[in-house]
Amino acid sequence: MANAGIQLLGFTLAFLGFVGLIASTVMVEWKASSYAGDNIITAQALYEGLWKTCASQSTGQVQCKVYDSLLQLPGIVQGTRGLMLCAILMCIISIMLDMVGMRCTTCMAEQPVQKDKVALAGGVIFIIAGVLALVGTSWYGHRIAQDFYNPFTPTNSKYEFGSALFVGWGASALIIIGGSFLCCNCSSKGSGKTPRYPAPRSAGQPDKNFV
Repeated sequence: MANAGIQLLGFTLAFLGFVGLIASTVMVEWKASSYAGDNIITAQALYEGLWKTCASQSTGQVQCKVYDSLLQLPGIVQGTRGLMLCAILMCIISIMLDMVGMRCTTCMAEQPVQKDKVALAGGVIFIIAGVLALVGTSWYGHRIAQDFYNPFTPTNSKYEFGSALFVGWGASALIIIGGSFLCCNCSSKGSGKTPRYPAPRSAGQPDKNFV
């Protein structure tokens, strides 16, 4: 039988990762303007995200602009959007499955084997969602690093990793770890079945071995 405590721990970690995944997706700081090298520090900081770009002034004023056209977006932004949204959708499906399949819930309590299978399926989907989010954030980060070290990139057009990437990496790790805990607690094949032994012979029953 699955351990309810470890199941609950795995679900909690995965749910926290799910919240972080949503936060990372909506954040605008996916990449921030770099002041490394010969860049002159200005009174304006530029940020780009999956949905809009923002400019922050030294006075504290922030101006943001939503991307006008989906078709004019770079392929890296469109691909990362799709991966992050797919990961969020799969996390929602996993949460619904695990709320039914975990041992601490009363759903399907009369069918423990099927209940464990539902929890296992939710854990597997959590892991897939975490991998998708990890691929999306790593792909975006690799492109930032590639452009940063490209000698043909103008100095004032270089960007560095934004805080949204670090949030996404942490959320992906939590989702994968939580899903692994849920998968490691699948019930064994013999759970719920009592071993069968031969019926004991009563003391008063005479032996039937005759010569």
